[in-house]
Amino acid sequence: MAAYLPVGEITGKHLAKKEEEKVKAEKKRETPMEFIASMAVVLVVGLFIITYCLQAFEIPSSSMEDTLLIGDHVFVDRDTVGPRTRWMPLIPYHHIQRRDIVVFISPAEPGLYVVKRIIGVPGDRIHLRDGVVYLNGQRQNEPYVIHNGSYNPYRDNFPAVPPGDSNSVTPEWRLTMSSYIEGGDLVVPPGSYFAMGDNRDVSYDSRYWGFIPRQNIIGRPLFIYWSFETPPGQYMKTSLSDRIAFMGRVVFHFFSMTRWNRMFKLVR
Repeated sequence: MAAYLPVGEITGKHLAKKEEEKVKAEKKRETPMEFIASMAVVLVVGLFIITYCLQAFEIPSSSMEDTLLIGDHVFVDRDTVGPRTRWMPLIPYHHIQRRDIVVFISPAEPGLYVVKRIIGVPGDRIHLRDGVVYLNGQRQNEPYVIHNGSYNPYRDNFPAVPPGDSNSVTPEWRLTMSSYIEGGDLVVPPGSYFAMGDNRDVSYDSRYWGFIPRQNIIGRPLFIYWSFETPPGQYMKTSLSDRIAFMGRVVFHFFSMTRWNRMFKLVR
């Protein structure tokens, strides 16, 4: 014979289930204040990351081709190469190494952000012979470097050939460079770095303005988040009409002139 539960027990279970479903539904609904609080947290975290960890930069020149092209937009890690801090002990510190690509404030033009590749760290001995880098006496294999076929005695045989009347060399570097030369090599002093562009024959770099002080280094480019075909010299145009014209070009040719194959490419 089948057993039947009392009607009261069935009703009680039914009401309990309904109450549980009601509580779950109420939990799913977010109040306006909770929504505002959630958005505030997201904005604060995003602002923190952008301010202290990542910063967006545009590549304005061809000095780092083919590694970085004019019109590449990169995210730069500002934290791991910065001075060590006690308030964020979990973030790993990265010692600046040879071949690192870094963004820094130009020693020749304060306020100007520049991107180059580190060639020498403190204590390194550097010279160029016919455009080839010798580091601590060893010829370097630099597969990322490109040359345009031109020849410049000072540029390609640095520092053996004096700058002469070259207007590209800053007056400060012209006066102090000889004090860092030992046995035909340029010796990188403590707390400083020697950097050059990958597009070696057009790069305005440490050969022309000297060492990068450690405190000038902002961070390391991590990856390209967007790349747009941009004419050389575009970033030198500062007039309002030129900027408006360029923005119009971006709007109308966003899909056709975006370099999709460079999106999210790691910078190395």
